[in-house]
Amino acid sequence: MPNALLLYPRHPPTYWGNNFALDLLGIRAAFPPLGLLTVAAMFPPRYNLRVVDLNVTSLEDRDLEWADLAFTSTMIVQRPSLEQVVERCNRAGIPVIAGGPHPTTFHREMEGIDHFVLDEVEETFPTFLQDLENGTAKEVYRAPRKPDVTVTPLPRFDLIDMSDYYSMCLQFSRGCPFDCEFCDITKLYGRVSRTKTPEQMVAEFDHLHELGWRGPLFLVDDNFIGNKREVTRLLPAIAEWQKERGYPFSLSTEASVNLVRMNDLMDVMIEAGFDTVFLGIETPNPKALKKMKKPQNIDMRDDNYLFAAVRKIQRKGMQVQGGFILGLDEDDESAFDAQIDFIQETGIPIALVGLLTALKDTNLWERLKREGRLLDKPIEINATSLNFRPQMDPATLVEGYLRVIGTIYDSTLENYFERCLTLLEHLNPVPHIHKPVSEHALYAGIMGIRRRLTKGQLPAFSRYIAKVSRDHPRMMPLAIRLAATGHHCEKFTRQQTVIREFKEYLNSELATVHDARPEPAPTPGVDDRLRQAALNRAHARHRAIPEEFRYAGDGISEALAAFQLALDPEGHRPPATRGNLPVVGETLDAGEAARA
Repeated sequence: MPNALLLYPRHPPTYWGNNFALDLLGIRAAFPPLGLLTVAAMFPPRYNLRVVDLNVTSLEDRDLEWADLAFTSTMIVQRPSLEQVVERCNRAGIPVIAGGPHPTTFHREMEGIDHFVLDEVEETFPTFLQDLENGTAKEVYRAPRKPDVTVTPLPRFDLIDMSDYYSMCLQFSRGCPFDCEFCDITKLYGRVSRTKTPEQMVAEFDHLHELGWRGPLFLVDDNFIGNKREVTRLLPAIAEWQKERGYPFSLSTEASVNLVRMNDLMDVMIEAGFDTVFLGIETPNPKALKKMKKPQNIDMRDDNYLFAAVRKIQRKGMQVQGGFILGLDEDDESAFDAQIDFIQETGIPIALVGLLTALKDTNLWERLKREGRLLDKPIEINATSLNFRPQMDPATLVEGYLRVIGTIYDSTLENYFERCLTLLEHLNPVPHIHKPVSEHALYAGIMGIRRRLTKGQLPAFSRYIAKVSRDHPRMMPLAIRLAATGHHCEKFTRQQTVIREFKEYLNSELATVHDARPEPAPTPGVDDRLRQAALNRAHARHRAIPEEFRYAGDGISEALAAFQLALDPEGHRPPATRGNLPVVGETLDAGEAARA
């Protein structure tokens, strides 16, 4: 029987991942690898399967010794970790099979992969396995069409330890009827929203329930309401299932802003136990929304449409989380304050703000390519990189972005807790969603967060807890969860700032050394001492970056190696005392311990 090792590479830290908050609950990762677990269900019984999620554990030599084949599924942000995984598998002589959104778009640029099974694989995966067993497997398999997801099997949640995760996830639909310029969802999954049947989804709910799961359940659809007819059929079945079992799952999902126009559907979502919805708000700037072809976020008769939409959903009983973009073509420097004001005033505690990225093969990519604005560089993982020339000065854009995230997740968390209170003031406290918990559990949660906050954050946190206790006591469990998320978001913001400042420091230090070199020609002894002193300072600054802030793909070691090379462009070897500096292309892995 073949041994198939299903490997899920590590995600870098993100706002979405809650990396710095999960240890409060003794949890290792936010979500399990749903795509990989779904593929696992497509293997015939003759295969032995083992899942290694590098977000919860490490890849051990014994795993590689056991494996005959290695299967991976990744998104773009997992690329640095995937490259490490592939290198280890190559050294061990294990064939690697790759799939998922990242290889589907970038397989021509990937190395070390034996076979690619791309797109959605319900129809192609059995053929690939048969060819593999017959020794006739091709390098690339593409899906001939968008498959019928009613044939998608139950994910193999039995292959993971569910206690490692904060939330389970399921998928109801694929595809989205909208075609936003920057988005790659329609390129990957099409504009026709294909759905599972209500009976199928109830079976998946049953499966999780039978395995013992209780708690958060994220429906990972890119637009849950993309097929209104089918979601209207689904929700009553889920509501009935939840009621019969006392609402064991708290549900969340992603949807387009036009959800606010579906009043009856929102009511049934509340009845089914949805407490959170993520909206792609992007910007309060109507001109930018029009340029990015996002009409669902615009009402030309109402300049306050987005604000009113958020408030209406909150009053229904669902927390709104929001995605926001800076660097759009219609943005000017007023965009930064506009983002801050909108996020604060609407009471969106968890606001995922990012710089615009031109994803390959999207409409935005094609437009920028025609305009000659794409940069000849790969999409980088760190939050302050651009892969195109924005209309705004790039330095102004990046600094403005850092100011936005540094304001909404300020070091004291004052602004964050202010948003939480605004949310609680407008959020309808639905009884079956906001269930009471014991005073002991509340106290333990509050004290656990207090121990992790900085001294400067404790005053705002104490005022926040006191106000919630007085004005919104039923909401205290939610308030504690929001506080834990705020801790993560502030720390992630600080991480991105520290990494950015280190790279800026290296640039500044390089300019200082060049200015200090004697003219007209450098003196060898003096030049060596200048380089040595600069490297010593850079190395000390490098060591000062907290280990928990480092991760594969952070660019720290590459920046340091480039700095060393720029100091010594003629190839002079540094003295032995400089030893142990990273080489060009090396990727630091110091963050592994913190994330494993």
